[in-house]
Amino acid sequence: MIRSENPFRRATRLAAGVLATTALVSCADTAAPTSHALLHGDLVVSSADIDPGLVAEVHAATSRFHTTVQAVKAGYALGSPCVSHPTLGAMGFHWVNGALVDPVFNPLEPEALVYGPDGKIGAVEYIVINVGQPAPTFAGHPFDVGGTPVPVAHWSLHVWTHRTNPSGIFSPWNPAITCPT
Repeated sequence: MIRSENPFRRATRLAAGVLATTALVSCADTAAPTSHALLHGDLVVSSADIDPGLVAEVHAATSRFHTTVQAVKAGYALGSPCVSHPTLGAMGFHWVNGALVDPVFNPLEPEALVYGPDGKIGAVEYIVINVGQPAPTFAGHPFDVGGTPVPVAHWSLHVWTHRTNPSGIFSPWNPAITCPT
């Protein structure tokens, strides 16, 4: 799908973005039943067969967000505390641009940026609202069904473009990251 300025589409995208941002911000307690951490479960993904071309493009497109200062300037806002799992590691802090949460997958405009406790970007996260279109893929890798506290049908996918993840480039959990206690 290609982004357009159709007023209905823009309104739908903005409404979905507001819902997504509200839902992620409401996950302040990572132990809550609707927390981002619980939505991902124990998923671990291998990335042995992934073509590095698109990953390199995303890395280049998001390198300007090396700290949250640049993310804020681009419309991202803190959407979660540091999300962790008791045995699989952590994701980090999610910064979400609600205006990008819509039915469109654009790999160079991720809906969320994930920062480690050190304040440096580690991953991007895509959140694509499901309005009946085919499920998105990233270089052939399918998205997860759901996976975020967005209260509408959606797909999501973490891609570790800025830090190595021993569990795989698409695993939401990174055992090399620990949230502060």
